[in-house]
Amino acid sequence: MKKIGLYPGTFDPITNGHLDIIVRALKIFDEVVIAIALSQEKKPMFELQKRLEMAQNATKHLNNVNVVSFDTLTVELAKKHHATALIRGLRTNTDFEYEVQLNYLNNSLDKDLETIYLMPKLEHSFISSSGVRALLKFGGAYQHLVPQEVVDIIQKRI
Repeated sequence: MKKIGLYPGTFDPITNGHLDIIVRALKIFDEVVIAIALSQEKKPMFELQKRLEMAQNATKHLNNVNVVSFDTLTVELAKKHHATALIRGLRTNTDFEYEVQLNYLNNSLDKDLETIYLMPKLEHSFISSSGVRALLKFGGAYQHLVPQEVVDIIQKRI
């Protein structure tokens, strides 16, 4: 049976930290589905189509990666894609506390869906999409925090 991992998030934008998690998840799973949430409540900087384009371009060199969008419960999307586990990145204690609560909620809806936590490599541990958005807002250097394909898309937008 094919092992499929679902990596849900807003990816606003996808960062080198996200890419690190994806590459490492591919060592565990036969396929990784990057699931980009519409997430209007978070008021993303980039529209859904742009976030999809960024993720697709940033992962085009990787085999067995599928990028999709969603506006449903994560557990429903996992079932739709036959995912056996959710992939989640952890950087800090704050991330851990949030992720544990989310795991318990998801597990209450689907007891068979596992959650796998991966920590980014040290050089990516400080990177967050919100940090990248702040740098973009104030004209700071962000290029070292995101894949080159994302830089190219952002520069077309500015």
